[in-house]
Amino acid sequence: MRMRSGAAVAGVAALVVAGMTLTAAFEPVRAHGPTRQKVREAIEINAPQEKVWAAIRNFQDMSWLPPVTKTTGEKGNEIGATRTLTLAGGATVEEELYKYEPDMLSYSYRITKVDVKVLPVTNYSSTLTVSPASDGKAKVEWAGAFYRGYPNNDPPPELNDEAAKAAVSGLYKAGLEALKKKIESGS
Repeated sequence: MRMRSGAAVAGVAALVVAGMTLTAAFEPVRAHGPTRQKVREAIEINAPQEKVWAAIRNFQDMSWLPPVTKTTGEKGNEIGATRTLTLAGGATVEEELYKYEPDMLSYSYRITKVDVKVLPVTNYSSTLTVSPASDGKAKVEWAGAFYRGYPNNDPPPELNDEAAKAAVSGLYKAGLEALKKKIESGS
């Protein structure tokens, strides 16, 4: 009887090990999907904070951003306000304001609709903030978080993480340079 129970235990152990090996052999590969990307760009502008905030505080006005030819929207700077940016070439981007803090000279918004051919991102949110810099200058920071334009594994090159980060970084840099030029030239 002792021999049989020992053999039974050994048999069960062998089956468990074999089962684990078989389970592992047939278990699907769990590849990691896309990860949230972040981009942060900043620029110093030779103007007081209040003047810089005055140029960007209206959520309904993105005229300082180079590819934008027209901005339309509803609800001003209220939480839940929406805007549609029309870009050169006719493409549009729809956005919604979800945080507005005029005392902090900051607001945050998210893209609710964009063609990934226009901006290769999904689940995009962004914050614009004005803060003090040295010698009476202002610092504008534009920070965004998003996923690449292709949500599955093995994205095409134009919709991968690098393409998404490059597109957002390029947009932020061009926008901040244009804002600096507009404010410092007085136009």
